[in-house]
Amino acid sequence: MISKIQKQRITEYLNKGKRFDNRTLEEFRDIKVEMNISENAEGSCALKLGNTEVYCGVKLSIGTPYPDHEDEGTLSTTMELGPMADNNFEMGPPRIGAIEMARVIDRGIRESGFIDFKKLCIEKGEKVWMIALDIYAINNDGNLLDAGSLAALIALANAKLPVYNEEEEKAEHQLSKNPLPINKEAMSFNLTIHKIGEGLVIDPSREEEEISEYRLSIAICENKGEPRITAMQKGKEGTISEEDMEKILKLIEDKYKEQYPKVTKLVFGK
Repeated sequence: MISKIQKQRITEYLNKGKRFDNRTLEEFRDIKVEMNISENAEGSCALKLGNTEVYCGVKLSIGTPYPDHEDEGTLSTTMELGPMADNNFEMGPPRIGAIEMARVIDRGIRESGFIDFKKLCIEKGEKVWMIALDIYAINNDGNLLDAGSLAALIALANAKLPVYNEEEEKAEHQLSKNPLPINKEAMSFNLTIHKIGEGLVIDPSREEEEISEYRLSIAICENKGEPRITAMQKGKEGTISEEDMEKILKLIEDKYKEQYPKVTKLVFGK
């Protein structure tokens, strides 16, 4: 919990355009990625955004498609927020915060067309590849949503399909050389803005996140050279004014153009 005095100090500093870690209001922390951290996953990575750290794993299995999408594979996304990452997180089934993060990340990926689900079909109406995307918070120092979104993209882009045994109609316990059917041009990553005092803050620390009035997360991809929103989610109780919304959209557009080359290199290695 943040004390009133600490909240006041952070807000006053932000109103002057400063932050206690010497970043500007629109500056991201350094990102570090470690690949293939799990031997049992088809794709995995560890990602650090400043001191915020998440693990992400991709697991594939064969299952039955949904009746209204008989020729498409499936995607399910989970976010685990445990006490190891933050004393405020609890053991047990996912709480509303974890469910919300998972859904926002899932929607941004799904609606962008990043995964070609039709190419995950093995036999229409009978067998498809099912993707389980699992994200684990290891340390919470703010902005788990953006960290988890980026880790998910990296793990998916580097995952390999298991070998499929056609005679026995099952997946083998070894990976093929075939990557997941990914549309690189449709890569959509998440940018989250927090309103604190008079300022709009990108990549908040844990303390900044806790005292913000509202949060707006926007997943965005490229569309013929221009940014396209694939998902949007507002959080917390504060109200977004029309003026703030215009500022947010302009800020998102500017930061997208700045971050797109960096994110592309992290996700695809070039």
